[in-house]
Amino acid sequence: MSTPAADAAGHAPPARVPSWLRRALGLAPRGPHYFFYRHRLPVRIAHWLNAVVLFVMLLSGLQIFNAHPALYWGISSDFAHPLLSLTAQGDDTHLTGITQIGPWRFDTTGVLGASDENGQVVARGFPQWATIPGPRWLAMGRLWHFLFAWLFVANGSLFIAWALWSGHARNDLAPTRDDIVHLLQEIADHARLRFPRGEAARRYNGIQKMTYFLVIFGLGPLIVLTGLTMSPTLDAAFPQLLWIFGGRQSARTIHFLCAFSFLGFFIVHIVMVVLSGTWNNLRSMISGRYVIEGERHG
Repeated sequence: MSTPAADAAGHAPPARVPSWLRRALGLAPRGPHYFFYRHRLPVRIAHWLNAVVLFVMLLSGLQIFNAHPALYWGISSDFAHPLLSLTAQGDDTHLTGITQIGPWRFDTTGVLGASDENGQVVARGFPQWATIPGPRWLAMGRLWHFLFAWLFVANGSLFIAWALWSGHARNDLAPTRDDIVHLLQEIADHARLRFPRGEAARRYNGIQKMTYFLVIFGLGPLIVLTGLTMSPTLDAAFPQLLWIFGGRQSARTIHFLCAFSFLGFFIVHIVMVVLSGTWNNLRSMISGRYVIEGERHG
């Protein structure tokens, strides 16, 4: 691979910064560029509200889970055969954290099952730093969780109503046939850190459309319905919920998986934001303005 020749004065040419790194660092494009109004105000408001609400819901949900750190399938609890459990073995002088997934058991001392709390290793499903509130306080964890759950429902319902009314769901979020046909190519491009540029960056790509559509119209409603199914009062009013999810314990397990699906989505989302242009993406979600490389068309 040849390297650029030095200039007449003998100085080596400046190193070329890869395009993906320039975007991640927020460096200006080398060529022509213009600002495009990418995210409308309702999208930005719903986005930041959800970021706060889901953070509190996840950590307060882990506090609730710690009251009985095991998951089952069906109508009742099968304590001898949990799908997942975070327990501790031993005595007060030496505890071992055990994470069990089906028939497999793993030593997870210090993180899951048994972790440090005020300088002492104690039996605890998720560690103190991962729960709201930090101390063992089930009642307060439930209050935090239910309050923010209703904020999640209100925010999600208003956004979905606006998205359907404004055409955002149909025009921007719904995957097209062309998106599906080129999905594998887009996955390969993302894996090689080749992100849409120019006019293609004005709209969501196929991966974004499918992900956002499934999260907003699939994962969101599912986590709400499974949460409602765990309420005996609502089960009495709507017994169909228990039939749909195969019992309260099944609903609890699905609810737990949905919560960590949101966490997985969040992690991948942040990684993509950084790699595809940290400042450009943040600015667009704060002010709506997004830099497009190339000449403006139309």
